[in-house]
Amino acid sequence: MVIVILLFSTIVLANVWSKEVIVEITEEEEQMWVPTKEDIAYQDSMYLIIQNTQDDVTDIKEDIVLILERLDYKDGTWDSIRYVKGGKIDKHRNK
Repeated sequence: MVIVILLFSTIVLANVWSKEVIVEITEEEEQMWVPTKEDIAYQDSMYLIIQNTQDDVTDIKEDIVLILERLDYKDGTWDSIRYVKGGKIDKHRNK
């Protein structure tokens, strides 16, 4: 009975006991990656695409602000063309 308990406990401990994983570093893993001319060209083109997209977004935001300023007036009215009595539109209409 004692031998069976010892055998069973040994099997249980062998399965539960953590096993160390030994990782050997090879010479290939120690070398640092050196980009080729093609890699650098690809990275540069991606940077230019990102920069152009950021510039386009900035331009669009500025255009939106100008459009909103043109549509909204300080007195609370809004329109794409503001009519002022006695202004250029009114003078041309009376001629």
